[in-house]
Amino acid sequence: MAFRGEQQRIAGADVAVAPGDCLKGRFVIETELGQGSGGVVFVARDRLLDRPVAIKIMSHAAGADGEALERFALEARTAGALQHPNVLVVHDIGMFQGEPFIVSELLQGATLRERLGGKALPPPEAVDYGLQLAQGLRAAHEKGIVHRDLKPENLFVTVDGRLKISHHRAGRAIQGTCRTGLPRRRWLGAQPPSPG
Repeated sequence: MAFRGEQQRIAGADVAVAPGDCLKGRFVIETELGQGSGGVVFVARDRLLDRPVAIKIMSHAAGADGEALERFALEARTAGALQHPNVLVVHDIGMFQGEPFIVSELLQGATLRERLGGKALPPPEAVDYGLQLAQGLRAAHEKGIVHRDLKPENLFVTVDGRLKISHHRAGRAIQGTCRTGLPRRRWLGAQPPSPG
């Protein structure tokens, strides 16, 4: 691990963090794990609880857009509201040098897309993942949360076979009723899905 005196900007990362940086006096950045459209994910060490964690930091490019910042905050609040074995656990959120970040559990395994490898799953495994996905979605829906971006890249299979739903960036539905008494949803941070 590089320390502050010998820090180098992490190659390819569009965020101002380096190995050895400490966020909130607790989370020490170790290495880059991956990049996406909304930010960069790092492996870090939680010094307080002595455990590895994942930290997603919004990139400068994504942070330049106020709407992107709100989507990032919505993702953090939405994921943090869920406590279920089939949903990624969010431990903390914060800001580092003007950039928002989310601290979550560090998963070991692969995305469902990687697990598929272009092939069909054996039927018992497909049924097992389908049931786990349904259980995680039920927990989200009971809290009024609609994912809206379910795809194999946003589903993670841990080394022990647990399916985890991640990236709740698509929106949170606030339940209410309309004049007819039927359920009505108001979408925050995103437009409702188009029919078909």
